[in-house]
Amino acid sequence: MKLNQLILILFLPGLLFAQQTEIRYLSGTGADHPIAWDFYCSAGQNSGKWTTIEVPSCWEQQGFGAYNFGRDELEGRLNETGTYKYRFIVSPAWKGKQVDLVFDGVMTDAEVKINGKPAGPIHQGSFYRFRYNINKLVRWGQENELEVLVKKHSGHPGINQAERHADYWVFGGIFRPVYLECKPLENIQRVAVDAQANGDFNAEVHLSGWKNAAKVVVEIQDLNGKTEARFETRAASPVTHFSEKMTAPKTWSPEFPNLYNTVFTLLDKNNRLIHQMSKRIGFRTVEVRESDGIYVNGTRIKMKGVCRHTFRPKCGRTSCKTFSIEDVNLMKDMNINAVRMSHYAPEEHFLDVCDSLGLFVIDEFTAWQEPSPESPLARKLLEDMLARDVNHPSVILWNNGNEGGENRNLDDDFAELDIQKRKVLHPWQDYDLINTLHYIDYNYLSHDGFSRRKIFLPTEFLHGLHDGGLGAGLDDYWQKMWDDPLCAGGFLWVFADESIERTDRNGELDPHGNYAPDGIVGPYHEKEGSFYTIREIWSPVYFEKRYITPGFDGSFRIENRYFYTDFSQCSFVAEWAKFPGPDEDKGETITGTESLKVDLAPGEKGFLKVALSPGWQSMDVLRIKMTDPHGRHVNTWTWPLKHPEIKTEELLTESSSAKPVIEETGQTITVKAANLVFSFSKTDGTIQQVMSSGKQIPLSNGPVFVSGEKTVKQVSTQFEGDKLLIETQYSNGDWNKWTISGNGLLDLEVAYEPADQCLFAGITFDFPEETIAGMKWLGNGPYRVYKNRMKGTEFGVWEKAYNNTVTGESGFVYPEFKGYHSGMYWVKVLGKEMPDFMVYIHSDDIFLRMLTPPVPKHPRNTTIVYPKGDLSFLHGISGIGTKFTDAPASGPQSFPYYFSPVKIHERKLSMKLTFDFRNEKEE
Repeated sequence: MKLNQLILILFLPGLLFAQQTEIRYLSGTGADHPIAWDFYCSAGQNSGKWTTIEVPSCWEQQGFGAYNFGRDELEGRLNETGTYKYRFIVSPAWKGKQVDLVFDGVMTDAEVKINGKPAGPIHQGSFYRFRYNINKLVRWGQENELEVLVKKHSGHPGINQAERHADYWVFGGIFRPVYLECKPLENIQRVAVDAQANGDFNAEVHLSGWKNAAKVVVEIQDLNGKTEARFETRAASPVTHFSEKMTAPKTWSPEFPNLYNTVFTLLDKNNRLIHQMSKRIGFRTVEVRESDGIYVNGTRIKMKGVCRHTFRPKCGRTSCKTFSIEDVNLMKDMNINAVRMSHYAPEEHFLDVCDSLGLFVIDEFTAWQEPSPESPLARKLLEDMLARDVNHPSVILWNNGNEGGENRNLDDDFAELDIQKRKVLHPWQDYDLINTLHYIDYNYLSHDGFSRRKIFLPTEFLHGLHDGGLGAGLDDYWQKMWDDPLCAGGFLWVFADESIERTDRNGELDPHGNYAPDGIVGPYHEKEGSFYTIREIWSPVYFEKRYITPGFDGSFRIENRYFYTDFSQCSFVAEWAKFPGPDEDKGETITGTESLKVDLAPGEKGFLKVALSPGWQSMDVLRIKMTDPHGRHVNTWTWPLKHPEIKTEELLTESSSAKPVIEETGQTITVKAANLVFSFSKTDGTIQQVMSSGKQIPLSNGPVFVSGEKTVKQVSTQFEGDKLLIETQYSNGDWNKWTISGNGLLDLEVAYEPADQCLFAGITFDFPEETIAGMKWLGNGPYRVYKNRMKGTEFGVWEKAYNNTVTGESGFVYPEFKGYHSGMYWVKVLGKEMPDFMVYIHSDDIFLRMLTPPVPKHPRNTTIVYPKGDLSFLHGISGIGTKFTDAPASGPQSFPYYFSPVKIHERKLSMKLTFDFRNEKEE
């Protein structure tokens, strides 16, 4: 080997590193790794003195200044300023290179000085990366002082309207990282790539100080560093263009987020390295076809989307890559495939994670219901946003502002600045080829209005509030949206609650009335009930509704709702299980586990077949679990195998030769059986008191029908063999009957006509809330349900302790204890200083209403009417609305119940329950 070749090999790694962009952080890298700077706050908390602050951060969350919610009037705000100082040394090795000071985001105006001299013009606009060249301002190898004056209230009224008069918390401070960026004086300033699914590769390479550059080489490498393609072209102008072709690239999609590294190398005429830059890209093609749909890689897609703010209760808008990974994983776990950036461009690592884990992204230029700043400032901010975000394959569309932002003067600028020419949307508007109208009622989904030819993509719908919206109503909406070829999906509002930890209130969570509690997950990402509802409804496998009967042959009709994934690439596992009884501590028994082979292409319908395990009818449940090609759990579906009556017969034996003893005094019927004493009203037959071994179980005033007026005709008592019957007849022919056995078991049967157009139907009892410690049950769980949010539960044995959570507002213990629970087979009410007791359900499809959930302080349309009483057993339950629409506007599943007695066999609904108050159960 020649000496000069050996020298080149020995020194090439150091040479290569020296010619790549070097980054040195002056701040911390994110919310999880901040560092201290000197700080002076002008007003509010901890103001009027020099101290320190963590950077990056929102200064309110560090105990400075005052809190502002965007909808508050701009006038009268404290509008404090913050002065930051930090001392740093620039390595002498960087002298002779281009050194930029880069800010990833500052709220809102930033006046930057180095060693007392302005670094450049004041920057205005919070969510945009900006930079200053500081070569002429720094002292090489010596200490330098960085000073930043941050004004929370912008000096530009358009910026305030766009960013700070908005429907979310607004903060102040250097909330994203600050760093030094060092490049050779002659360098690749930035690149813009358009990589199509067919392998077409177009790129713009923007050069700075390019006079000695002779050519630009680009290598497309897989993520292991293997070169898949190499192109080069002459560097003849400040912008060098590539137009090449790569053979058979692996395409990018949310289901298969295949990525490549593109390495751009700038060389001089002697092939010596000048500068090198790497960007991660994906090959994919986005088309918006008029009156047809949105196509990615030639496939028409539907976006199962959610809107997302950058937010954490402790950190405000300051984030880190760990937070981004958590957010995207939670979305993917809900089978969400798209996310809308609302209402600003996010931190770049969020887009990196969307690229790598796989989500479609609509990126958004900041504006909120008012015109954005006029050009040239708006143009500059747009240039900054697109220069940073243009290469992310996850970004498939742009939003030009939010809800009437109206930046029409910028519409053509997007196409000019974006090498991929992605379409521009105006959220909440019918613009160009796409109608993005927000918060439509269910009836709008008939798509027969004034925009019937437009692609329909609501960029916000089913606005969550507390426990309403989001999952509630989604099943009806999605059935219509899925079947409509012109609907490209939609975006739920919103991903997470935005209650902030107030440093001026000892960390108290502040939801700002009902503006913040509108997430699928809580402020600390607690999973609310809608999380699981969305996961099931947006599952890529759709199971046609199926009840398992003795004639079950093991088959299910299914549909593949993936866009790029064959079911043969996924894992399906079936298992049969038997549950323990209410008083057994052992776990369930699982048998007949089977890995299923399912071959079904995207968009196809077919069958999934389960082998019938020997003795399957003696088991309690069939489960099917699905895992996607990357090992992510998609969902678990469960089907009960027995009617409740059969399960109750297995668990209850009524062996007793004793006969209950009855005594009637005044208006009370007293019955003694085993160690129990029951009191019933002679007026209406309702139970009034239960005593178990001298301890009261305070169940009373039931059964009372919750729907339709009932007039008691008569109450009668009689023995039937060894059992006592107490029957109540109503004037319309309805009836209920208690049957008391000598062993203390109480059977209750009812037959009744509910009112037509009723919100709920069934019977109820009074029970003091303060005596309940928890419950254990066999049925669907663990989350409560509503009439219009039935999906997302699994059939099994569940247990939860009492809590008084107001979803999104207080408590934040999930699942919530109170409310409706579906598919009940039995429930064990756990007492607090009182004996536990059991209720067995013999009838199909009965709901348990466990107490009454507390009403939020600002419920809007999410207030629902519950039956009177405390414990209810119901054939029908009420639905819940969203923030902006009441329940009936959310589709058929939200409507009241229709009942016509002449259309029902025997004209009445019927139900049978067994109450077991015994402390010592008979064998």
